[in-house]
Amino acid sequence: MRLRVLALASYPIEAASSRYRIVQFIEPLAERGIDVEFKPLLDASLFAALYSPKQLLPRLPRVAFRAAMCIRDAFRAADVVLVQREAMLFGPPFVEWLARLRRPLVLDLDDATYLSYVSPVYGRVARWLKWPGKTDRLIDRAHIVICGNPTVAAYASARGAETAIVPTIVDTSVFHPREPAPRAVPVIGWIGTHATFPFLARLLPLFERLAREQHFRLRIIGSGRSDIEVPGVEVETRPWRMDAEAEEFRALDVGLYPLDDDAWNAGKSGLKAVQYLASGVPFVMSPVGICATIGIEGHTHFAATTDDEWLDALRRLAGDAELRANMGRAGRVFAERTYSIDRHADALADILRKAAS
Repeated sequence: MRLRVLALASYPIEAASSRYRIVQFIEPLAERGIDVEFKPLLDASLFAALYSPKQLLPRLPRVAFRAAMCIRDAFRAADVVLVQREAMLFGPPFVEWLARLRRPLVLDLDDATYLSYVSPVYGRVARWLKWPGKTDRLIDRAHIVICGNPTVAAYASARGAETAIVPTIVDTSVFHPREPAPRAVPVIGWIGTHATFPFLARLLPLFERLAREQHFRLRIIGSGRSDIEVPGVEVETRPWRMDAEAEEFRALDVGLYPLDDDAWNAGKSGLKAVQYLASGVPFVMSPVGICATIGIEGHTHFAATTDDEWLDALRRLAGDAELRANMGRAGRVFAERTYSIDRHADALADILRKAAS
């Protein structure tokens, strides 16, 4: 008998394929007798306007309509309800409560969303709109909590939840290395969001120092800014686009993954590191939380904490094409062995069947 899973989420499928593991697993789960229906709150245009209050305000009636549709979707036929972080960006977990009235709830958490967070766009207002304590309530109501890393699993377990760790992965047939081609000037790049750009901003003076020694280009994608300048450095800024994401990753020669060493970042699941590995791109990363365990430091990437460590790692990668190629190949092999969809689809299928039983 086939198992039916209703997946509820806030973000649309266009933005979710590399954020929500269930989207990547829809076809593999179907091959294993599990049919997933993905129902997000936002559509693509609303998601695009989400981080611009001026764009979002005139679209509020559409947000209200989509919220009504989300409530309707909570009653769709299914054997299991899987919630990716939350079904609604705002308000109490009402939709999730409706969805679990007659069916088991599986909660999927890849980040420490139980922590308070001040939005760089909406400030502290966002904390109250998202409803304080929502994630805790969802954890308490879930039959099983799927966690992207041990930090999140430890928190959910402390609240008495049954947990299972499924690492964040990417489709290695989508995120893959580019064809080898000589490049005289290496491209050092960062791909993120307006919320994570401050981590990179603190490194910008290091690129000015590096430019005194080596020629390179700095590519910044998704910062929400077009006016980034670093003396002596050619800086390219681009908006993030879902349909171009995989290509943007493999177009880099050196990747950047800076993080603050705090509770929020310790609860992240290291998606960007996995994307670099799968794309065959050597990178420099802050060894925070699970990021300290992803890849093989010195073989697939470099870890850096201090400014001197960052500058030394960037200097080595920018100045040695053979080193970049070797680390990129090693990263790709690591990704194929560790983050294959087939391997983790079996684990996810077992979790969903257990919840339904």
